[in-house]
Amino acid sequence: MVRKSHEWPREGELIVATVYKVLNYGAFAKLEEYPDKEAFIHISEVSAGWVKNIRDHVRENQKIVARVLRVNPKKGHVDGSLKRIREDQRTKKIQSWKIEQKAEKFLELVAKSLDKDLNTAYEEVGYELMDIFGDVYGAFESSAEEGESILIGEGISEDWAKAITNIAAKNIVPPEVQITGYIDLQTYVSNGVEVLKEALKSIEDDNIQVQYVGAPRYRVTVKSPDYREAEKNLKESTQKAIKIIEESKGTGEFLRDIY
Repeated sequence: MVRKSHEWPREGELIVATVYKVLNYGAFAKLEEYPDKEAFIHISEVSAGWVKNIRDHVRENQKIVARVLRVNPKKGHVDGSLKRIREDQRTKKIQSWKIEQKAEKFLELVAKSLDKDLNTAYEEVGYELMDIFGDVYGAFESSAEEGESILIGEGISEDWAKAITNIAAKNIVPPEVQITGYIDLQTYVSNGVEVLKEALKSIEDDNIQVQYVGAPRYRVTVKSPDYREAEKNLKESTQKAIKIIEESKGTGEFLRDIY
């Protein structure tokens, strides 16, 4: 079960639940993110239109996304609505919940590596990660991209930070940005071909690829986990090539896009 850092959902919040009982006047569902909590969806909140038979809309064991209308902790009562959600909101919530399910499995692996259980993991670090990063998956994603220092800098203990980063590195592929620019390179010296090769070779690496388009133009493709970094690398690499060409009394020009 994916957990939240607060005990009860808040009014207006979208919740994932599993229907366990359907009656003529409404449905009862267990909340997936709040242990031992359940919601009631009245028949008037099932659909925007007239509902002749509630079972045409909800059934036992069905996963649903509902919007919280009212919360009464004293009575242990949450009222929810199925009709007050757009389809895109429903889809986004389910996707987010599935990602957090994955994150919880990662957290359990981290706990085992430290000879602890999942409950202890939540108490010692899980809820804190939610407060800092918004959710547990965000913490794993950040550590996969930036290393354990991002966690330690937020006050997470070194043991947990190292264990989380280790699991994140094995299970999360950082998102990749790919951008393209162009350079026009021309040189008229006798060894111009060698100068061009030198200029292009100076900027190629595992994350930068150069392709010939047609004289005097070359396409430069840069891959990076960060868009700003990709833009920076693109400009710096093309300027490096242009400088080599200009030193041989040639000309070079950087073009971000071609229309």
